[in-house]
Amino acid sequence: MNRWVLSATVALAATWIAAVHAASRDETAPGRLIETGLYAEGQPGVIDPRNRPFSPQYPLWSDGAAKARWVYLPPGAAIDARDAADWQFPAGTRFWKEFSFNGRKVETRFLWRTSTGKWIFATYIWNEEQTDAVLAPEHGVRADVEVAPGRRHEIPGASDCQACHGTKRPGPLGFNALQLSTDRDPNAIHGEPLAPGMIDLATLVGERRLEPARRELVATPPRIPASTPATRAVLGYFAANCGTCHNRSGEINFTGPSLKHGDLLEDGDAVARSLASFKTSWQVPGQPEGASLMINPTVPDASAMLVRMRSRRPSSQMPPLGTVLRDDKAIAAVEKWIATDLRR
Repeated sequence: MNRWVLSATVALAATWIAAVHAASRDETAPGRLIETGLYAEGQPGVIDPRNRPFSPQYPLWSDGAAKARWVYLPPGAAIDARDAADWQFPAGTRFWKEFSFNGRKVETRFLWRTSTGKWIFATYIWNEEQTDAVLAPEHGVRADVEVAPGRRHEIPGASDCQACHGTKRPGPLGFNALQLSTDRDPNAIHGEPLAPGMIDLATLVGERRLEPARRELVATPPRIPASTPATRAVLGYFAANCGTCHNRSGEINFTGPSLKHGDLLEDGDAVARSLASFKTSWQVPGQPEGASLMINPTVPDASAMLVRMRSRRPSSQMPPLGTVLRDDKAIAAVEKWIATDLRR
């Protein structure tokens, strides 16, 4: 898509937003990023200090984009942390995630809990001048950013966001006890160092932002219990990139090993063993009918997870959304993990 087409798409999106706002101003995302509360009043581009930066220890793969993330928690409000694996956020909570390629901002995603029963999802497309970003069309748009020869970054719309974040119990995917643990995994695939001012579990507990306080999360920071550093790192990657769907409480009828972060905190080694024995309904090419394994320690290249991580065909790629490039670093780490840790 050339810049003229992208600019036209942005203009059409802005027109569409205005029409939607006229019908239901309080129940839709603002038309421009500047209206979401990310920036200090009267200072475009300056992050409002009430919006706190954070960095999950196991980032989601997004075609190699550089990301910045912020959260706003309403004054005096606390996260309902009675279920340590399923936090519930107070009304008024907002999250932003900014994506950049080659030093240029391309999109900013926005999650906003407008009431106890509703989340709003939105994505904003940055203009060529890097001065403003407007709401993307409902079903997204292909950006004018080539991430590899012939491959362009896909900017999601609200419907795409819901496909990953879900509709049963929607919310953020990278802001939880494991992702914010102070016991950060030094071997995390694509791990990012914490920058000054970023919040973590200790911050939330110290500022009384969890209810109940869950001080044990600071005394004994969450970590995936695993017998090897590689197992811990690979399972952390699976939690961020696969656990949204591969769990027993999500949107799909999945009955295999749960990769949700809370389940991995119980016994990582047990989950790893179950991956190596679980027969998948997705047939691995070249394998006997009904004999495809999620992880195949005997024939690593026949592992359904690896085959689908390597693919970027819409019918077989994993994750199914949000990426047009395969994650070669993660693929290499999983290959090594199968060949060394699981074949012992």
